[in-house]
Amino acid sequence: MKRVGSVGDRPERRVRGVEALAGSGRDFPKRRGYGYNRPMTIHFDLHTTDPASGARLGTLHTPHGAVPTPLFAPVGTQATVKTMTPRDLRSLGAGLILANTYHLFLRPGADLVQRMGGLHGFMDWDGPILTDSGGYQVFSLAHMRKLDADGVTFRSHIDGSLQRFTPESVMETEQKLGADIAMCLDECPDPLDRAANERALLRTHAWAARCRAAHTRPDQALFGIVQGGIFPDLRGESARFLAELDFPGYAVGGLAVGETKAQMIATLAHTCPLLPSAKPRYLMGVGAPEDILEAVAQGIDLFDCVLPTRIARNGALLTHAGRLNIRNAQHAAAPQPVEEGCTCYTCQHFSRAYLRHLFKAGETLGLHLATLHNLHFMLRLMEQIRAAIADGSFVAFKERFLAGYQLSDQEARARNRQARRETLAAVA
Repeated sequence: MKRVGSVGDRPERRVRGVEALAGSGRDFPKRRGYGYNRPMTIHFDLHTTDPASGARLGTLHTPHGAVPTPLFAPVGTQATVKTMTPRDLRSLGAGLILANTYHLFLRPGADLVQRMGGLHGFMDWDGPILTDSGGYQVFSLAHMRKLDADGVTFRSHIDGSLQRFTPESVMETEQKLGADIAMCLDECPDPLDRAANERALLRTHAWAARCRAAHTRPDQALFGIVQGGIFPDLRGESARFLAELDFPGYAVGGLAVGETKAQMIATLAHTCPLLPSAKPRYLMGVGAPEDILEAVAQGIDLFDCVLPTRIARNGALLTHAGRLNIRNAQHAAAPQPVEEGCTCYTCQHFSRAYLRHLFKAGETLGLHLATLHNLHFMLRLMEQIRAAIADGSFVAFKERFLAGYQLSDQEARARNRQARRETLAAVA
């Protein structure tokens, strides 16, 4: 089993915010911006709901600042948004960012992160942070994990060592990491498998109650996760059960992992009205622009996804006409930016020809500039969505955007979904 060893001797100036909360008995770091969250609970102000759809405009207040919703959170899996510095993220206007409990538990370990001032101090980010529970990553390990009623035993993808997650141990880890928002440990089955979802829902609900009981950090909000696949009755059962536990926020999990887009939207249309209207609603792992627009229309407030940053590192750039593959030969001598009128640093300074050269030459600057552009695109899209909700034009904005946006290869996406279903079925 994993044991986190000593971090060794360090100059005192490197260990920021390690004072303990007086009388708490827990080493929760104290310095705001470096791991300490002010003694406040998260609260959500719902300003307006679009009368022509379910789109909501709000503000999420956290110990590290208030952020407007709907909001897209860049993913910093291992306490870093790949190729980006915190300064880059601030300049782009990122509010909330996400980190991954599974990866940070394995490396460098929650105890070390805590000693460095929690995630805020460790990665020098003074805005809000959300940590997922790591459950999705564990359940993606297929043959490398074993599930039981109490928790899940798995082997590290790094060194093969045997590890164990329970609701209580995950709460301990997330509290040490010190994010503003933590997520319950849940089970994420194939969304199309009815029997698997029935079994998983019992575990997810039992674990949610145990997480609620084990979570004690007063300056960190714990969100529940609604599961149930594409099955309306199971989603309804999950939403009602979790609402009884009175979480400060609710996530919709288990989507964008094998179902069609139509099934995803139908599931949201059924589930969102069952969630408390005064609490924020978070759709986990969804980040394609077209999916975000449809989900906002169903009343979702928060999004996260690796998609914009991952595809950027593969040379795919987001534009209002769809994705642009910068590696294509047609861009070899193209003098124009990725997108005319884009105000990001990449488009203001560099041509498509230069970006293609960077990718073809294997230069890391290309990864940075592409990531910067894609995050700028997503964050500006969220600004436009909020403005449209505010002035009552969201439906028209959504229709106009989707009319001009060329979707990615749907056949390839279907193949990917089928491959994932087969992987999940092999371990069911």
